[in-house]
Amino acid sequence: SGVVGTIKLKVFLSGMPELRLGLNDRVLFELTGRGKNKSVELEDVKFHQCVRLSRFDSDRTISFVPPDGDFELMSYRLGTRAKPLIWIESVIEKFSHSRVEIMVKAKAQFKKQSVANGVEIAVPVPSDADSPKFKTSVGSAKYLPEKNLVVWSIKSFPGGKEHLMRAHFGLPSVEKEEDEGRPPIAVRFEIPYFTVSGIQVRYMKIIEKSGYQALPWVRYITQSGGETMEA
Repeated sequence: SGVVGTIKLKVFLSGMPELRLGLNDRVLFELTGRGKNKSVELEDVKFHQCVRLSRFDSDRTISFVPPDGDFELMSYRLGTRAKPLIWIESVIEKFSHSRVEIMVKAKAQFKKQSVANGVEIAVPVPSDADSPKFKTSVGSAKYLPEKNLVVWSIKSFPGGKEHLMRAHFGLPSVEKEEDEGRPPIAVRFEIPYFTVSGIQVRYMKIIEKSGYQALPWVRYITQSGGETMEA
């Protein structure tokens, strides 16, 4: 699937200085003769009202006078297909029409130096399931009968690792559920200091003649459902 992202700013500046943000934007690199190496092609770009759109349209410069505090500077989409960062496989095994075992395997498909935090894997179960028993190689599992879900929580999931969860249930109507099918498994997580798209902040400049002093700071975060850069 594609990647949807945002760039959020937290601004504490005196006066109303102009800022310029530089990204590894493929169109900009081609305009300035840098080629396509390590660049990304931004699509469906939407800006905060403080951005000078005419300047961006003419030479791809992101120039703006920011409001104070927190705000979303821009959102974007990248058409590049990205493999799932946490790959899920599940197997259901039925026993004598009265018990069922659900086995879920999760594999982190990102580099070993990165870590996914706050991982939650929500596994749908039949509405008449009862007597739950769980076994996990890491983390903990909890049955939420009001939502017909088992939620497997993993506090820290390093890249390249693989973990397993088994859930046993009593199930009086196995054959009925087989015909109804199952909803998909949902995964939530956050990976700090990581972007799946490869987008980078090349610079953040303050355009001020008086020698304005400030310290820019950038944090990259990838979340299930999108990625965020905070500056």
